[in-house]
Amino acid sequence: MNFKSLSLFSISFIALCFTVASAANFDIRNNCPYKVWAAAVPGGGRELSNGGVWNLNVNPGTTGARIWGRTNCQFDGAGRGRCQTGDCGGLLQCQAYGAPPNTLAEFALN
Repeated sequence: MNFKSLSLFSISFIALCFTVASAANFDIRNNCPYKVWAAAVPGGGRELSNGGVWNLNVNPGTTGARIWGRTNCQFDGAGRGRCQTGDCGGLLQCQAYGAPPNTLAEFALN
């Protein structure tokens, strides 16, 4: 390996070391005086009582992601049921975006 190749390799390696992406963490907190079922795609869903927190870890490079709240939900032991607002196909662990009406946060990680 000659000096020119070694220099190019060193510069490429250093650039690669500084472009490592990091995951993001979202703390979803229920500040409502009633129970809500938080949802995220990707991420799934959780029941949150007043003051409850869900720590959602999102992988680097995630695009087209959403977080929203669902209300008046009833789920069975298998996680199947319905929500009055923000329902996502009758699943506790959402795999698709929620149906309106819902208030949501949308994000992309670069």
